[in-house]
Amino acid sequence: MQKIIVASKNPVKIKAALAGFSAMFPSEQFEVKGISANSEVSEQPKNDQETLQGALNRARNASVAEADADFWVGMEGGIEEKGGETEAFAWMVVRGKDGKIGKGRTGVFFLPKLVVDLLRQGKELGEADDIVFKRENSKQVNGAIGLLTDNIVDRAKYYQDAIVFALIPFKNKKLY
Repeated sequence: MQKIIVASKNPVKIKAALAGFSAMFPSEQFEVKGISANSEVSEQPKNDQETLQGALNRARNASVAEADADFWVGMEGGIEEKGGETEAFAWMVVRGKDGKIGKGRTGVFFLPKLVVDLLRQGKELGEADDIVFKRENSKQVNGAIGLLTDNIVDRAKYYQDAIVFALIPFKNKKLY
């Protein structure tokens, strides 16, 4: 049984990590644990590089906090202004006990003006979603993507594919 430490206690992120690992390594069994790990970036990263750095930092900090594992997973959601609109995305970083690092990024979707206005006031995306959609703690359920797609794609599914992308170097060890 391989042990995965997810640098978050958010059940959606833990579910996404387990689903991604299970999809890539169907013959393996995994034990997954979520812990809090600091991103060392802004609460709401505002560009691609800051978001990636947050995911890298979370994976590294999780490996320091809980050294007895096979993999550590850092996930960081970010936003970035492009052409007068604001896109949302997330980076996934998987760190292996051998020091290997895999990275994957979700697809991008654009946020509605009401959400963007709240982000510009300093709100974090989850908080802005809760205000606009009149929800509580939506980031631990379906996230912005689930709210905007009527759960055709929820946050766990949205993150799962990016976890798979981050696992490519671990699946293809001879190429990486």
